[in-house]
Amino acid sequence: MIILPAIDLKDGRVVRLYQGDFDTAHQVAQDPLATAQDFYAAGARYIHMVDLDGARDGRRANGAIVAQVARLGLRVELGGGIRTLEDLEGVFADGVDRAVIGSAAVERPDFVAQAVERYGPERIAVGIDAKGGLVRTAGWVQNSGLDYLDFAREMERIGVRHIIFTDIDTDGMLGGPNLGSLGRLLEGVSCRVTASGGVSCNQDIRDLKALGAWGAIIGKAYYAGALDLAQAVKDGGAQC
Repeated sequence: MIILPAIDLKDGRVVRLYQGDFDTAHQVAQDPLATAQDFYAAGARYIHMVDLDGARDGRRANGAIVAQVARLGLRVELGGGIRTLEDLEGVFADGVDRAVIGSAAVERPDFVAQAVERYGPERIAVGIDAKGGLVRTAGWVQNSGLDYLDFAREMERIGVRHIIFTDIDTDGMLGGPNLGSLGRLLEGVSCRVTASGGVSCNQDIRDLKALGAWGAIIGKAYYAGALDLAQAVKDGGAQC
């Protein structure tokens, strides 16, 4: 299972949110580049980055920082503010390995289909952020009314191979991932599913691997010192 430690960027700072609420943003690290270097030193070879300004405002920001991280040797998975083919061209030019399409996938599934056709299914992921089983958009602010599993099946039908599933109710809570919702998703689609939200300790990594998740995103647990990243990488297995 691939381990993806996370850097969420807001105004150029590494921050974390409480259940997706932008008003709760607080800085958790001084330097995004140094933080990424620490991830690499611990054995991680992937990194999950979110441009929170882009996710909320619908336009990409923090691109210079993303490009710097990409040059470290980490495979960058980036989400936030990716809404057009031009946006995709820009993030890939910055060295991003895989782009995550979030809100735009709900609003314009045809855009996702075009992206998969142009760049291939390995370079495109769809982020499904759910609260109470319903998909949220615009940085988790808007309720789309779509059932997360129905939406995942729709994405699979148009060629999506990678899904990033975030359970907003558990994100940043350090209470463990929602294995029930994640298990239903893994049973409902054949996509590679990366779990995001709720990872609280190294045992959660082992549980997610046993469940069959392709990847696991680690955020608050790392910054709070509740998880040993090097051990998580060992438990995950081969990282390439």
